[in-house]
Amino acid sequence: MAGSRVGFPYTSRSRIEDSQLRANLRSATTAIREKRGRVVAEKADWEDLRLKGEQIRREVLSNLDSYLVKLESSVEKVGGVVHWAVDASEANQIVFSLVRQHGESEVVKVKSLTTDEMGLNEYLSQHGVMAHETDLAELIIQLAHDKPSHILVPAIHKNRSEIRDLFQRTISKGTSLSDDPAVLAEASRLYLRQKFLSAKIAVSGVNFAVAETGTICVVESEGNGRMCLTLPKVLISVMGIEKIVPTLDDLAVFLELLPRSSTGERMNPYTSLWSGVHKGDGPEEFHLVIMDNRRSAVLADPVGRQTLHCIRCSACLNVCPVYERSGGHAYDSVYPGPIGAILSPQLFDSESSKSLPWASTLCGACYEVCPVRINIPQVLVHLREKVLAEGHQSRSERFQFAILSAVLSSGARFDLALWVISRLRFLIDRFPSSGSLPGLVGKWTEARELPELPKETFRVWWRRSRGH
Repeated sequence: MAGSRVGFPYTSRSRIEDSQLRANLRSATTAIREKRGRVVAEKADWEDLRLKGEQIRREVLSNLDSYLVKLESSVEKVGGVVHWAVDASEANQIVFSLVRQHGESEVVKVKSLTTDEMGLNEYLSQHGVMAHETDLAELIIQLAHDKPSHILVPAIHKNRSEIRDLFQRTISKGTSLSDDPAVLAEASRLYLRQKFLSAKIAVSGVNFAVAETGTICVVESEGNGRMCLTLPKVLISVMGIEKIVPTLDDLAVFLELLPRSSTGERMNPYTSLWSGVHKGDGPEEFHLVIMDNRRSAVLADPVGRQTLHCIRCSACLNVCPVYERSGGHAYDSVYPGPIGAILSPQLFDSESSKSLPWASTLCGACYEVCPVRINIPQVLVHLREKVLAEGHQSRSERFQFAILSAVLSSGARFDLALWVISRLRFLIDRFPSSGSLPGLVGKWTEARELPELPKETFRVWWRRSRGH
């Protein structure tokens, strides 16, 4: 990677040194991981479900153009209005124009990674519209002027005491609260109740959109989403072009995969399905904003396109040792963890995102738990190659890797290098601690103790003992 002072290697340093953050993450991810393990073990056909989910996602992406047209037609048949956005900027403009048409200055929101990707809240605020997050974790993040650190639980980096102190400074000002979860949840309910009752417009993301029927699906755990989806007069839902499933039968597959992989539950407490508008029942207007935002470019990459299979379950985050040590903020993206390490570099053209393919190991744990079998290690290596091919590498890295390549590509040069190292063994063994060697070797030993060098190499031993 290039030597600029941005990106994961630098943003992660302060996070790794935050012992409270690491304790919070370890406790939360361990609990979720263990719950997931129990409910997955109950499904004898779990691997078959994973294969089916992967097959559905491949089918959709292979014929995405026709499925998008079909979805548009189905939504319009049931009274919805479809808007197309080439990028985040256009999607933000569409949402704001709909809010302005109705003369409103406030909206309530269902938790949505897609609108976070767009920066919708900030855009609306700049244009005089306040977006109220109604998911408890998203509300905590909004009140703290913080950033999400986990796909499923955005405030996973905060403990109960920190949330209590935050609420006492903001929504429950002047009230003494305990750090009991029930007390904190009730404080948020009291604050949000008036928002739900007064809001005329709601904004949601989309977990799945059924091309066959125009049905939109949102899953959540608290019921705040259901309030947003039913009480306001206008509902605006925003989705990436990849969120399509062909039929309701296909949707059923993901409603088995998603809750087990995300919250460790057999089913989501609240699964909301709606098709267009119905007089006297729910919103009077429904708008679906379908956004590309570089997804077409991802689709064109034969290896990278499997990233678009993601159903945002966060299972990969909960098994990743790099995520647990560094926290979500180190990724400088709304998509942290292993999936963020391959999704963000493809969606965001920023200097910091170029380091993310190195922000995850190749241990394969993320691939093993992914409900739609995204081969994250394969994509990580693929993206590393792309970043380096584009020239994002420092001179020292190029020089050092050129030397390594020259040595390792020739048996004679490799033997010579081993002979030299063996002669310098007494000097190398004198280095007092890890991280004390120069260049790439020093980087490697920042996380590993340099082993004591043997008196002779394996090749020398082989020749001596076997006589050839």
